Amino acid sequence: MYYKLSGFTQRLTGSPPSTAYNPQGLKPSVPADPAPMVFASPTKVVSESGSVVEFLGANKIPVLQKLFQKSDGVPVHLKRGLPDQLLYRSTMALTIGGFMYCLVALYIAAHPRK
Repeated sequence: MYYKLSGFTQRLTGSPPSTAYNPQGLKPSVPADPAPMVFASPTKVVSESGSVVEFLGANKIPVLQKLFQKSDGVPVHLKRGLPDQLLYRSTMALTIGGFMYCLVALYIAAHPRK
């Protein structure tokens, strides 16, 4: 036997299979044709001359692979020089500052003023 929730009594009542599987009058629908994938084909840019351009920049991957795979004792997150060092040091400073702020907040919460 199939059951559904009665909207009037808020209790389970017996029902035929069609209403139990499709509550509140919802009918099963056949899905429409799927939309075409946005990235199904490679993106091509048309230049001003009208010809199709496959890629707009130089391929930097081999250069970066050589840079990052070189074993010179420098960690990967510092391989690109000064910008990486600035990001790393500012992240460490903010982390230590946040930790100190948490300790001060805990101290103030543990010792309220009288």
